[in-house]
Amino acid sequence: MAAVTFKQKPVTLLGNEVRVGDTSPDFKVLANDMSPVTLQDTKGSVRLISVVPSIDTGVCDQQTRRFNEEAAKLDNVKVLTVSVDLPMAQKRWCAAAGVENLQTLSDHRDLSFGKAYGVAIEELRLLTRAVFVVDSNDKVTYVEYVSEATDHPDYEAAIEAAKSAQ
Repeated sequence: MAAVTFKQKPVTLLGNEVRVGDTSPDFKVLANDMSPVTLQDTKGSVRLISVVPSIDTGVCDQQTRRFNEEAAKLDNVKVLTVSVDLPMAQKRWCAAAGVENLQTLSDHRDLSFGKAYGVAIEELRLLTRAVFVVDSNDKVTYVEYVSEATDHPDYEAAIEAAKSAQ
């Protein structure tokens, strides 16, 4: 498993680490209207999946805004942001932030995404910061588990991976 810290303290990640070349695990999360969403709902598109601990915090806010800006420039790429924030909180945050080019998804109900992608922090019931790119055939083409969950991901590498995936 990826070695991750949260505020410099080691944390335990639940689930299996996802690696480049793996078939992307399916998951069931909630959209802002409380409807279920799975990986298959975006089948046929490249997916850039941005994972944040809580959308209402500084780095998570910046990460989501950055990928929202990039989403407007990416063809055939669906940008998804996953956190354990409640769907209503995600919807409110998106409206206040003017975020319209990506979809926020809530894993609060049962940590389906968190466990499937090995990003659920056992001690905090949050997701650790990570970025995944999944191609249109559901193969993982890019993975970054950010080693310190309060740090930024490598935006440029993730965006380039999404552009080159098919």
